[in-house]
Amino acid sequence: MKKIWKGLLVTALTASMLAGCGNAGSQPGNAEGEGGAPGAAKSVKLKMFIAQPRLKEHYDKYIADFVAKEKAEKNIDVSVQLEMPTADNAAQILKTRLASNDAPDIFALHAINEIPSYYKAGYLEDLSDQPFVGKLLDSVKPSVTTTDGKVVAVPLETLSWGYLYNKTIFADLGMTPPTTITEMKAVIEKLKANHITPFVLSYKEAWIPQLVLPLAAGALINTENADFIERMNKDEGSFTEMKAMFDIFDLINANGTEKATEVGGDDGAAAFAAGKGAMWLQGPWYAETILKSNPEMDFGVAPLPINDNPEATLINLSASTSLAVSKSSGNKEVALDFINYVLDDQASGGFFQALKFNPISTVHTYDSYPWVNDATVFVKEGKSYQDPAIPQSVKDEVGKGLQAYYAGQMSQDDVLQALDKAWKSFNKVNK
Repeated sequence: MKKIWKGLLVTALTASMLAGCGNAGSQPGNAEGEGGAPGAAKSVKLKMFIAQPRLKEHYDKYIADFVAKEKAEKNIDVSVQLEMPTADNAAQILKTRLASNDAPDIFALHAINEIPSYYKAGYLEDLSDQPFVGKLLDSVKPSVTTTDGKVVAVPLETLSWGYLYNKTIFADLGMTPPTTITEMKAVIEKLKANHITPFVLSYKEAWIPQLVLPLAAGALINTENADFIERMNKDEGSFTEMKAMFDIFDLINANGTEKATEVGGDDGAAAFAAGKGAMWLQGPWYAETILKSNPEMDFGVAPLPINDNPEATLINLSASTSLAVSKSSGNKEVALDFINYVLDDQASGGFFQALKFNPISTVHTYDSYPWVNDATVFVKEGKSYQDPAIPQSVKDEVGKGLQAYYAGQMSQDDVLQALDKAWKSFNKVNK
């Protein structure tokens, strides 16, 4: 997870630096701050990097609660600099920070796409012995575990996704989510006959159109091209094998709202919430934004058909936004305190609920959301797959390529060739 505002949003949450009665032995030895007499509060500046600016309000509150907890329990005055770039810019900014020895103490990364390469580069602290690990659900823990068995992040978002649809519109027209692309065409025609635009389009941010790639790749890998990822990692495959993704992408684009490249995620969420389109190529991570626009909105999650094989119409299961601790952090003790606070027994349930994230821990006792239950129906029927491990640099490239394709600036073959080149470049760096 990831995404909306331009530029960087940097907020400082600063606890007052007052001397108090505390245990000097509990203070981190490498913290920035004042020396002072025994019992004086230490001050620590913690840098965080999380590319979810649309959720800033919730992070601000939770971080403020953590700051108060550190002061009360450890007599540490913590100030937090929270950097929240858009998803389109985040990966490059973070890589620059890490490469220039300006690493944030805590940073967000995609569990499936980024943990392997960041771990191999030596950027991630081993968190295997931290208390939060024992609280993770068995189904979630593997997503933040390396191939050699080390837990290197605390997950925030676990996802069951495909596309979003307006359940009220579908029910009023007596429709159910289609299981093939031919059925999708029939749904589209029925919507148009009732003067309803089938799809909301929002391609201003490149990460949004790229969503069609993992959906198409996941479907094809699980039905007819099982070794695609393995062969791409050996420079033995080609994205020409994924050309079928343009069938559904073209269908969506031909039956969507106008000026897609001028509409970002927030505006797309508002349009979907207002009923300006019956479907949206987007995931349930936008639930909080949608419901903020229209609290009465009844939407569901369904698998996206990419061809006429109903066995390929599957839900994507993945863990995305996760928080890691930089191996080079100079404030590691406080950083680890926050990582564990993310799954605090008392506080984390309310935090995850406010973010509209799925329960991921044994300490989360709140009910799943309706859209999660919709996707779970498909999962229980065996109609799901684990998010394909496509390198983030390739996903970035497909996002830009599909923006250009939509605008008529690149052909299908141009996009596929660019993706092959991006994966080969990834292989050169990560062999």
